[in-house]
Amino acid sequence: MLLDPRDWSLAFRSDEVIAALAPDLRERVTPETHAAVMEVSTGVHRRVADAVAELAQLRRDMSHALAGHGLRAGVAGMHPSAVWSETVLSSHPRYRDVGASMRVLARREPTLATHVHVGVATPRAAVGLLNRLRVHLPLLLALSANSPFWQGRATGFASTRTTVFDAFPRSGVPRAFDDYGDWAGTVDALLRSGAIAGPSLLWWDARLQPRHGTVEVRIMDGQTTLGDVAALVALVQSLARLELARPDDPETEPPAVELIEENRFLAARDGMQALLIDLASGERIPAIAQLERTLAACHGHAERLGCAAELAAARALATRPGASRQLARARDGDLRRVTAGLARAYSPDLSKDIDHRLGPPRRAAKAA
Repeated sequence: MLLDPRDWSLAFRSDEVIAALAPDLRERVTPETHAAVMEVSTGVHRRVADAVAELAQLRRDMSHALAGHGLRAGVAGMHPSAVWSETVLSSHPRYRDVGASMRVLARREPTLATHVHVGVATPRAAVGLLNRLRVHLPLLLALSANSPFWQGRATGFASTRTTVFDAFPRSGVPRAFDDYGDWAGTVDALLRSGAIAGPSLLWWDARLQPRHGTVEVRIMDGQTTLGDVAALVALVQSLARLELARPDDPETEPPAVELIEENRFLAARDGMQALLIDLASGERIPAIAQLERTLAACHGHAERLGCAAELAAARALATRPGASRQLARARDGDLRRVTAGLARAYSPDLSKDIDHRLGPPRRAAKAA
């Protein structure tokens, strides 16, 4: 999010900012649907630590660049107090097309997610992984929930972003596909009809990206700190290896999508406090218990991938997730404190220097 540090509102200035970026940084930054949001993407890495190290440098570079415009950056699932009536769409042709297609749905408040791509060797393996990751999506959402506010008030949801983004078509949990031909046939039918212009307009919680050779997990809220990003990326990568290593069982029926969708709702509402449906027993179990079981199953794979330390950090995230931290900062009712905290956490080693360069925020004067 682009933030105006005078009052911590959204700054709809992405065109101006991107145009002024150094060429090497501009390669990693793209516009989004809303002009107050930019997407920052790392390159391809084998190790979680290397991806997070690149992201840390990108955040530092972005912080310096934004300071030149009098702006700050922050990440969460949603801005705590933005309202739809102030929304400005990006001028990028893709997002103008999205705006024309989605109409009032595109005029909602911006939502931000963490997307993780996992490289997979073959189309067959990719479809198998997509099918198997579906049962893990609610837990990933619960752990990443980081948007408890909407239009200036607490919603009672840990991930309000999920409910707001669900207004878009082609979102939510994808169905299970028989094979790559089944997936391709489904997508081709949409493309041939002219209903969508490309596969990237499938906004499912997880999807195939054939041009990258990846399965992309998209269900997670935007993450405020690099440590939170690292824990979630390690969990996604380890889960992928776990599921790719599991032998096929043609006798096993895919879980009912209704159960996955119900868990998804519970995760969005309650975060890590959720009681999720255990798909094997049908009983409700605490999300924290499901996380512990999942971490135990993933541990050996994380060691082989070199991300065991990052995976273990998921426990700390579960005890103090992003939504809980935001709610704690808002106890005095001033959501500007929440947004200011998001900005300080974006690149904490530069925060004091940038605060000094930009001067005191207007919120201090208002409080006085």
